[in-house]
Amino acid sequence: MESMDLKIVVERNVPFIAATLRAAGITVTELAAGEIDRAAMADADALVTRTRTRCDASLLEGSRCTLVASATIGLDHVDCEWCRSAGIEVANAPGCNAPAVAQYVISTLVAAFGPDLSGRTLGVVGVGHVGSIVSRWARQAGMEVLECDPPRQRAEGGGFTDLATVAARADAITFHVPMTRVGEDATWHLADERFFSLLRKQPLIINTARGPVVDNHALLAALDSGLVGKAAIDCWEGEPEISRELLRKAFVATPHIAGYSHSGKARASQMALDAICRHFGLPRLTIDEPVAPYAPDGLTAQEIAESYDPVADSEALRREPGDFEKLRNTYALRPEAGENRRE
Repeated sequence: MESMDLKIVVERNVPFIAATLRAAGITVTELAAGEIDRAAMADADALVTRTRTRCDASLLEGSRCTLVASATIGLDHVDCEWCRSAGIEVANAPGCNAPAVAQYVISTLVAAFGPDLSGRTLGVVGVGHVGSIVSRWARQAGMEVLECDPPRQRAEGGGFTDLATVAARADAITFHVPMTRVGEDATWHLADERFFSLLRKQPLIINTARGPVVDNHALLAALDSGLVGKAAIDCWEGEPEISRELLRKAFVATPHIAGYSHSGKARASQMALDAICRHFGLPRLTIDEPVAPYAPDGLTAQEIAESYDPVADSEALRREPGDFEKLRNTYALRPEAGENRRE
């Protein structure tokens, strides 16, 4: 297919990509997430989206779309099984914003415990792109790290621990798992009333994964009872309609922006663009945006914390909780940790 024959719908909040496609002679329609409907997709060959657009039969059946490229890591907004059955390729952007999420986690740890993290124990639940960086940076800061990842443990063997051990031993627990509802590794309400009952050290709980990974009602009860010492919530159940009570009680409360760095967005857009080029047999197109080195070594916890302050980012949401989506969509993309470091 010639590039000029293509029509691609791009969600308006996916940056950098529309101009590159247009420069290649591709017809691009930019729409807000709420404007992407069956009519908009009827004659579109591909969709580039984020997490707010549900990509399933109700949106795509009968359209000529053959590619959904999500400029995100998670795909719980895409009915992947239906897309496969309909001949629609699904692509995502694994690891694109992992350094930014790790920056958020380490900065939150410093805000909670101070710049010297040595001697503290961190539980990392889910050790993929994000969890691996969090573990590495935490160990460099002198923390003991307990890694919990049952699928990796089954595939690789030793080196991992179970969730009960994490609950009993950790001073802070951070979640980096996909949101799944079925199977032996289902993560819906992974942190539930039973999990919180196993806590022994009044830990800091951090959720930058997906909102329903942590049962927000159970978390509130654990905060009230003292089982949980502090909570840092970037992903909320029911967002953008979030629990005002949890918002008041959380130590850090942000509108799902943990991964919102300039370089993270650029990586995601480039990965979506690469998927388009592969799928339609086009020469590789590249966005004209600088990208930081990926999660550099040698950063101290203090350096990471100085690069970003999640506590300050919490104030805007506390002032205007009804502006969750607006704050997310207008967030000023930040530099990643180490991006402005002088060698």
